[in-house]
Amino acid sequence: MPKNQQGGAATRGRNVRRPGLRGDVSISAICAGFIAVAVSYAGPMLVIIQAAERAGLDTAQTTSWVWAVSVGSGIVGLVLSFFTRQPVVVAWSVPGSALLLAVLGDYEFSDAVGAYLVAGLLGLVLSLGGLFGKLLAVVPRPILAAVLAGVLLPFVLNVTHAVLASPLVAGGLVVAYFAGRRLFPKYAVPGALVVGVLLSVAAGQARAPELSLALTSPLFTVPTFSIQAIMGISIPLLIVTMAGQNGPGLVMMRTSGYEPNDRLLLTGTCVASVLFAPFGSHAINLAAITAGICCGREAHEDPAKRYVAGVAGGLFFIGFGLFSATILDLFAAVPGELITAMAGVALLGALHGSMLDMLDAGPHGPAAIEAAVVTLIVTASGIAPFGIVAPFWGVLAGAGVYLVLTALRNPRGRKSSVGQVRERQVPVPEPLG
Repeated sequence: MPKNQQGGAATRGRNVRRPGLRGDVSISAICAGFIAVAVSYAGPMLVIIQAAERAGLDTAQTTSWVWAVSVGSGIVGLVLSFFTRQPVVVAWSVPGSALLLAVLGDYEFSDAVGAYLVAGLLGLVLSLGGLFGKLLAVVPRPILAAVLAGVLLPFVLNVTHAVLASPLVAGGLVVAYFAGRRLFPKYAVPGALVVGVLLSVAAGQARAPELSLALTSPLFTVPTFSIQAIMGISIPLLIVTMAGQNGPGLVMMRTSGYEPNDRLLLTGTCVASVLFAPFGSHAINLAAITAGICCGREAHEDPAKRYVAGVAGGLFFIGFGLFSATILDLFAAVPGELITAMAGVALLGALHGSMLDMLDAGPHGPAAIEAAVVTLIVTASGIAPFGIVAPFWGVLAGAGVYLVLTALRNPRGRKSSVGQVRERQVPVPEPLG
């Protein structure tokens, strides 16, 4: 069944009434939400911790930062997923964290908080006007799908390194995943996670964490404003968050068969960014990587019921945020290879779907596929000149190539040799099991 028909009216429409949440809850969706949050804590969270250490933030400021991005992401993701009946996964800006890794120490922390606030307000202006969604709408679909594929590809490729580094744990997890895809496809991802944890314990690669269960107390910082911080943090943070996170996040939902209300979703994330900035949150936005875990078939075979993964992810984020210090200790107890392998296999379905969309020319013609390949290469390269992340440059390169190729048409509309490339029909493999 075509992807855009899978979810029916409930998937595409925003005003269709559906049964209550209880009837849609599934173990696979809850596990997908948990894995999405686990991946966020095991990888991107480490960037925040490193940025805080380099900037010389104290324990209270760092813990409040983790609390703010976690609780803020959880509330927005839960509310938007429940009311839109779509798997809306919200997290903090990963490229924004990487940006702060280099510049946060150059400013007073209160100035940085003021810059976060300005970035959130600027994003809110763009979102309320629907400008960002309109800009995405004019870019050919294969190019947007290629951006998503380029973002996902490095995470999937990292599985090979994890398997080489830890053949028993990571390799066993991968084998368990594909065995699960054959035997019980709905629970392949959580099954692989259980196997990976058991193998890490058996191999002695997991350690007993030193846990002290205590609620995190957020720290309110009165924002101050400086032109230097606004130019050095606000503007770059706005660009990398909108282009590197919100753009691919919307594309992820669309390539999964949903029609997200970009104005509603982006407005919600920007409001949260403004509200949680005084507690240390640098930016809250649509998730790009972990959204693939909740939007894919691993969450539920019925796309109309995958929103439960977004609701579950929101609840886990809130819970983890309330006990952020404890949770960080818990995730540090399992080997990194397990998390790397788990993220890679959980994103295989999303990568598969984005690759298929990338190779589907549709009404744009074969030139769109050639431009999409360029987009994939640039995005997957991970380049970040001027502090702007690769997805932005990927879209720019792909759109430029597409404009050049489609300009090579004669006045009568006949395509040049570039446009005469024969389109290939990409077969869609049947689901296993």
